[in-house]
Amino acid sequence: MVPSADSPLVTIAQGTARGVRFAGALVWKGIPYAAPPIGDLRFRAPQAAAAWEGVRDCSVFGPIAPQNEHGPLPIDPGLTVDEDCLSLNVWAPEGPQHRPRPVMVWIHGGAYYLGSSAQRMFDACHLVERGDVVVVTINYRLGALGFLDFSSFSTAEQPFDTNLGLRDQIEALKWVRANIAAFGGDPADVTLFGESAGGGAVTTLMTSPAAEGLFHRAIAESSPATSVYGSERAASIAESFLELVGLAPAEVGRLRDLPVDVLTAACVELVQQVPARVPGTLAVAPTVDGDVVPHYPVAAFRHGLAHKVPLLIGTNKDEASMFRLMKSPLMPITPDAVHQMFVAIAADNPDLPVDEEQQVEAAYPDYPKRRSAMEISRDAAFRMPTLWIAEAHSRVAPTWLYRFDYATPFLRAARIGATHGTEVPYVFGNFGVVPRDPTFKLGGRRTAAHVSDRIQRRWLSFASAGSPDGGETETPWPRYDETDRATLLIGKADAVVGDPDRDLRRAWGEEVIGFT
Repeated sequence: MVPSADSPLVTIAQGTARGVRFAGALVWKGIPYAAPPIGDLRFRAPQAAAAWEGVRDCSVFGPIAPQNEHGPLPIDPGLTVDEDCLSLNVWAPEGPQHRPRPVMVWIHGGAYYLGSSAQRMFDACHLVERGDVVVVTINYRLGALGFLDFSSFSTAEQPFDTNLGLRDQIEALKWVRANIAAFGGDPADVTLFGESAGGGAVTTLMTSPAAEGLFHRAIAESSPATSVYGSERAASIAESFLELVGLAPAEVGRLRDLPVDVLTAACVELVQQVPARVPGTLAVAPTVDGDVVPHYPVAAFRHGLAHKVPLLIGTNKDEASMFRLMKSPLMPITPDAVHQMFVAIAADNPDLPVDEEQQVEAAYPDYPKRRSAMEISRDAAFRMPTLWIAEAHSRVAPTWLYRFDYATPFLRAARIGATHGTEVPYVFGNFGVVPRDPTFKLGGRRTAAHVSDRIQRRWLSFASAGSPDGGETETPWPRYDETDRATLLIGKADAVVGDPDRDLRRAWGEEVIGFT
């Protein structure tokens, strides 16, 4: 996208930004929302962005957070990887405006160590064109720089802040509140939405006092809501990282001087090591720090401590198959790994019934076949935390629950199904943007377009009107409550089913099962 003489100009607190017109939208990319987190600011909370002089060219994405450049998420050619990554992008509709537009702020996924707002799948032109909304997508610090907690090694001379990636997201939301009106958005009508780690960020920020009032609705897609750990586990993982970079805890201050590629390489190794040692855990994740995250998020929901904003939440039917396909250690997908996960959970939760593992496994008739092991892993990581949250939040605020079941003929034939992340292109309306994507090798694009159309209508209706019914032609989507447990199953056609996970829910029991 090349700026031209009629490129849109917007003046905000930092200065004037020049965007571009593209595919029926006005787009500004790479706007800094915080100061570069480098030098003395490495491992510190984000600071305010500086103003600039003249007109800033915002026609290209800013640098993306340091990460494995040859990892499972391909980085588009032309993108730069750099620590100076705290920027965001704004999509707004072209054409007349009759009122301030609802705002949707997207948090990308990537297991807290991969991804960026520049992924082509997150182009928001379709959303803003059909929904008359303003969409913001953000970068935030990842991996060791964003989600390792070195605060237990802090000294007065070498302080380390907690939950840096979450703090970045909060800073971006503050930027939206202060500046989005200049783009036609309504700062009092913000929907926060995200998938995977982005969904986990959404459910965690819903329990963060620092995020209160910064968003007014929330959409959490495939949130690993129980993958938030206490300070003891976080300190142990941080110490393992120090060993990988050859530093003793007393030398933690030297982390600020190490080249960023050293930190990134060590993080990639740590991401492999930690779930191998303790299946079901992540190396990098939010931490219960008593500040940004005062409580374990699922527990906070159950005690009515989450922000009482409307919530749309759900998971995909076959979340774990992608991790099998990619040979990823991030989820336990064998019977042995699932057993090790339960042993570790029992050690963390001595009050759990001694036969908890057997009770859960009994709900999966084919266990211990590998497919059932993946289903248990799916439910431990995604489905059960989502059900626990939906149940608790429905007592205090409007809540809608979905399960994304749709898979194209190829994905069904390959036994991949509706795996983790496959709903995202339907939300944004972007297909065929991933190189060598086999999704439509056996057809199904027309049906996928219809599914995408329905999802977009529902997501946009929720963001604009507070209800995801999606219009008179769509199946009504009742709120979730503990009586009916109405769940929207998204397939070739939408269907509302009462309590489709009844057997699983009863087998897992009332107690939250997760790591501390």
